[in-house]
Amino acid sequence: MKLEVNGFGNNQKIPSEYTCDGKDASPEIKWSGAPEGTKSFALSVIDPDAPMGDFVHWLIYDIPKDCAVIPKGGPLPPGAKETGNDFGKSSYGGPCPPSGTHRYFFTLYALDKEHLEEVKSKNFREKVKESTIASAEVIGLYSRGR
Repeated sequence: MKLEVNGFGNNQKIPSEYTCDGKDASPEIKWSGAPEGTKSFALSVIDPDAPMGDFVHWLIYDIPKDCAVIPKGGPLPPGAKETGNDFGKSSYGGPCPPSGTHRYFFTLYALDKEHLEEVKSKNFREKVKESTIASAEVIGLYSRGR
């Protein structure tokens, strides 16, 4: 499975328009090559370099199996659901690191279930892991110009 995040490649700098220093818009995300048996997708954007540990920027699940793109700035595909991020919102929250360069893991999961039940930000990884048959990842880098 292949994942592409518009505006940057793996281990490249995230453009400021997708961060708190710009428009804080979500980038276009597209994928291909989902394995046979895929019934839905989930997506996470996580910063493992935050001072208090993993910082969640975006969590989406129940993305329909026939979907292969999330457009820049949204909207989500019909049926897809978001759950809370660490900004306290159920939406995209762009990179906004306090200091230094942080890594942002954009991870797409192909799932063997059409719908995940009772997903919250606290149990997202557990619920997704139980149903993952494949995953793909792009790591973006960002530091604030102070």
